[in-house]
Amino acid sequence: MADTTTASKGSQRGPFLHVLLAVLGLAAFAGFVALGVWQMERRVWKLELIDAVNQRATAAAVSAPGMPDWAQVSRDRDEYRHVSASGEFLSEGDIRVATASELGTGYWIMTPLRRADGSLVFINRGFVEQGQAPTPVPAGQVEVAGLLRMGEPGGGVLRDNQPGAGRWYSRDVVAMASQYGLAPVAPYFIDAQANAPGSPGGTGPVGGLTVITFHNNHLVYALTWFALAALVVIAAWIVWREPAGKR
Repeated sequence: MADTTTASKGSQRGPFLHVLLAVLGLAAFAGFVALGVWQMERRVWKLELIDAVNQRATAAAVSAPGMPDWAQVSRDRDEYRHVSASGEFLSEGDIRVATASELGTGYWIMTPLRRADGSLVFINRGFVEQGQAPTPVPAGQVEVAGLLRMGEPGGGVLRDNQPGAGRWYSRDVVAMASQYGLAPVAPYFIDAQANAPGSPGGTGPVGGLTVITFHNNHLVYALTWFALAALVVIAAWIVWREPAGKR
């Protein structure tokens, strides 16, 4: 009698477990496929972004946004746009930001440029090595061209900015302006191109070192998700091809 009861319960649980496994398998398959499709959509978006940025960076320079347009400046629309700005450098305004570039370890030299309307925009004049003094800024009116970059609040990957100690690890233009009493200041800065005024090259500052890179691994991620979906199908086929008594 006990064996008959056990067999009866087992036979009742069998269909339920099969249905449960089928539901879980379908859910996993649908989830993996959805993630793969999402990564393919992200890949298209990333390729469009790269193309748009390359067009901005290589286009003819346009005037950098003035105060009335600062609120509309955004990373998605304006980052790496080729711009120019005219004005006078603040001769005592150099700020060093620790960095590592293709030329080695050293500093970016950030210098405010006062425009005709009285507003300020920080110019990243370029790179200098540790222990090297940057070339003084030229006097009088200059026009600087380069790539528009959005401010980098907070600090670097491993270190926070220490404004009170004059230690900067990111180009946080808002914090720099606040620390040194500069206003009004643009929410962006300009990476000066090579051989721009104030960026003579040679012993520095060396301009034109902007690196434009975007990680685009979305195809690899998509193929991984689709492969997992295929494994679910293979696993289901292996299970269901077995005789009912061995499943």
